Amino acid sequence: MTSYMQKKETVKRNWYVIDAEGKPLGRIASKAAHVLRGKHKATFTPHIDCGDYVIIVNAEKVLLTGNKLANKKYYSHSQYPGGLRERTAKEMIEKYPVEMVEKAVKGMLPKNRLGRAMYKKLFVYTGPEHPHMAQKPETMDI
Repeated sequence: MTSYMQKKETVKRNWYVIDAEGKPLGRIASKAAHVLRGKHKATFTPHIDCGDYVIIVNAEKVLLTGNKLANKKYYSHSQYPGGLRERTAKEMIEKYPVEMVEKAVKGMLPKNRLGRAMYKKLFVYTGPEHPHMAQKPETMDI
């Protein structure tokens, strides 16, 4: 008996909405990465992008447990000398909540061209509204 290997032409993609209001960032990110990768499907194939589209709404209302608001740091570098920029989680959630959620999900995806293709199927919005109603997304509970 041979294993089933899905082809990229036969992948059927669905749309899912995750409401981040009052939920921990790590739980949301791991569930979104799981769906983006396609591991929730019986037809999962590791070398094919067989995941679904994920929409995360209410990114500014995500929850961080413990002292992460004060202690967790986000770093970025401009590739110039002295170009290291450091922000706390409190700054990120106040000014850049979308980038904070995107960075958490991206860190849980594979670090190769397949992971970059999966990341393109993620959409994050600060409020409860999103422009993807035409795709008839299903709500996903966490």
